[in-house]
Order: sequence, then structure tokens, then C-alpha cells
Amino acid sequence: MPTTDAENKRIRPGRGRRWLRPLAIPCVLAAVALAAGFLVFANGVPRSEEKAVRAADGIVVLTGGASRIVDAVELLSADRGKRLLISGVNPTTTHAELIRMNPEVERLLVGRIDLGREATNTIGNAIETGHWVREQKFRSLIVVTSGWHMPRALIEIAHELPGVTLIPYPVVSDRMRDEPWWSDAQTIRLLLVEYVKYVASYVRVRLDPTRLAAGERRPQS
Repeated sequence: MPTTDAENKRIRPGRGRRWLRPLAIPCVLAAVALAAGFLVFANGVPRSEEKAVRAADGIVVLTGGASRIVDAVELLSADRGKRLLISGVNPTTTHAELIRMNPEVERLLVGRIDLGREATNTIGNAIETGHWVREQKFRSLIVVTSGWHMPRALIEIAHELPGVTLIPYPVVSDRMRDEPWWSDAQTIRLLLVEYVKYVASYVRVRLDPTRLAAGERRPQS
């Protein structure tokens, strides 16, 4: 016996829900995985700076905070690297302003510090760093940036410089040093945004067609 329009209306919602049920479990699992990943990411942000870092051919600092440059210059002064690249310097920033920020720069600026003015984001930092490292023929590099930014910076720089050894030197802010990250809403927001960017960088790099092509050409062991 054919169904009426009223009966069809009662049947359709149930059918729609049945189609959605198979999608519910993967969505829930994905959400749980992302939440767990965020906890691992946030808890992995350093709360203290390295007391000693091994020497490398070069040092790069990604701009974004004055303390990053200060720490990078101190590493250069301690001969942890031959040259320092300050990547992402504002085009209007002068040598005098850098010297005022850290007087030690004046002694090193001419011979051992290079200013990169092209980068405006982390991908740009990686590209700028890649050009500099290849030009200098360096095989190892100390990377100086904030602790929460370090994972994404390493992904992007490693993608540009697959054969170069990267040594992280995370700079720790007073907020991360003194308080648990979950105790401050602003810190949670900062880490959450950075985690999303980190995941996006990871996926983008993993799916990069040039990387996939290189993997296809690599001899099988």
C-alpha cells in the first residue's frame, strides 16, 4: 500500500539520522585526538631556558620579541655560532635601533650579524633562513624563537633545509616561567591559536607535492 505524504515526512528524518550515525564516531575520535594533541603541545612548551647549548655553524633568531634578539646575540658572543641572522627585521628598523636594544650588537654587527628584512611570517622566516644558510654553506643551525613558537618554526625551517641539523633554543617568557599555562585565559588562547597553526603547518608540509615526489624517488631499503 503506498505511503501518504504525512508518513513520508515521518520516515525521512529517521533516515537522515541513520546516515549521520556512521560519521559521528570518526568526528568524535578526531575531536578527542585534537584535544589530546593540544594538551601534549601545551605541556611540551618549555618553562625554562637551556643552560647550555652546543655550538653550530650559524644562529638564526626569528623576530617577535626583544628578548629573542638579546639571547641570540649572547649566543653569538659566546661563540656558539659563526654568524647570526636576525630574520624578519622591520624594513624601517635601523642599525642604531638594534644597538640601542643591545649594545653588544655594535661590536658584532659589521662582521657577524646579518639582517633579514623580507620575512613577514613563519614561512617567510624559513625561506629567508634557507637562502642565508645555503649562501653561507652551513650544515648546522641554532634556532632562537619563543618556546610556544618553536615547534612550528622547526617544521618550516626543516622543510626548507632538509639536510641541516637544527638545534632549538627556546626563549621562555615570564608568563610561561612563573604560571601554569592553564591558569591564564590569555595564555590558553595564545597556545590554542599556535597549536592550530602548528597542525596546519604539519599537514601542509607532509602533503607538499615536492616532498612527496622526493619520497617517491628515494631508493627503497
